[in-house]
Formats: sequence, structure tokens, C-alpha cells
Amino acid sequence: MLRKLGMILATAGALAACATSTPYGPANGGYGFSEQRIEDNRYRITFRGNSSTSRETVENFLLYRAAELTLGQGFDYFVMIESDTETKTSYSSTTYYPAFYGRYYYFTGRRRAYYHFPYYAYGFGWGYPYDSYIREITRYSAVAFVTMHRGEKPDDDPHAFDAREVTENLRPFVLEGA
Repeated sequence: MLRKLGMILATAGALAACATSTPYGPANGGYGFSEQRIEDNRYRITFRGNSSTSRETVENFLLYRAAELTLGQGFDYFVMIESDTETKTSYSSTTYYPAFYGRYYYFTGRRRAYYHFPYYAYGFGWGYPYDSYIREITRYSAVAFVTMHRGEKPDDDPHAFDAREVTENLRPFVLEGA
């Protein structure tokens, strides 16, 4: 009984952990942001989300991290040289087999002993046909190569972002997701 309760609590804990989206923060356990400095003003920035994190959230967090890093390095704007969002989809199958426990009694002299054993069967009185659940699991990862610059953002470059404006505009989404 205690073993069964422990398994139920462990499963509930695991599901609860997966039920929330990845918060904004450094990669911990594979989810979150990470960056790699390539040159003085060039970085590769990555944000990986779990299966509860939407594509839009992953991309917003990547942009926010680029702006945050740009300001932290003393620059004013950044240019997204190259960016991509990868979708990874997998499938998980769970089959529920109803288990009915039987007892087998035997007598040894004055002492009665019995064994519990599970058995699986179909039909009324023996269990119902098992149920299968197939769940689609989709995770998004966004990666961008950015260069950081000082001064005013050029108006004619659609890949250039003012770091202060990005942080101001995306902060509500980042704080909501955290």
C-alpha cells in the first residue's frame, strides 16, 4: 500500500514539474538561456523551453536575453545576424492495465498462509480492456547569432534592435513567464 502511494506521489510530482513552462533564467537541467562569446561584440545565444513552453515565449525570452546581454556589455543595440527556432516533437505512449489482485491460500499444519499475486485479464469480473494514451511532446529551442554595437540603432536595418526598448517592451512577458 505504501509503495503504491509512493508511486502515485512520485508520478504526480513529475507531472506537476512538467506542467509549468520554463521560467526565464540560466539553463538549468537543459532548459533556459545560455550564451557563448564568439568575438568581443558577437555572441551565440540559445533559449531552450520544455514541453509546456510555447514557441512565442521561447523567442521572446531569446530576444530579451540578447537585449539584457547587450546592455550588460555596455552596448546600445544589437543586430540579429542569424536566428532559428527548432521544433522537436516526440510521442509518449502510456498503457493502463487494470490489475486485479487475487489470493492463493494454502495450509501448512495449524498455520494458514497466502500469497498475493496480480493477474491481468479481459472481460467483466476480470478487468476491462486496457486504455492507451498517446501524448505529443513538442519542445522549442531558439538560437541567434548577434552582434552588439554602440550608438543609435540604424533605422534602415530591420534586424537591428534597440536593447533598451526590447527590455522595456518584453519585461512584462518575461516577468509573467517567470
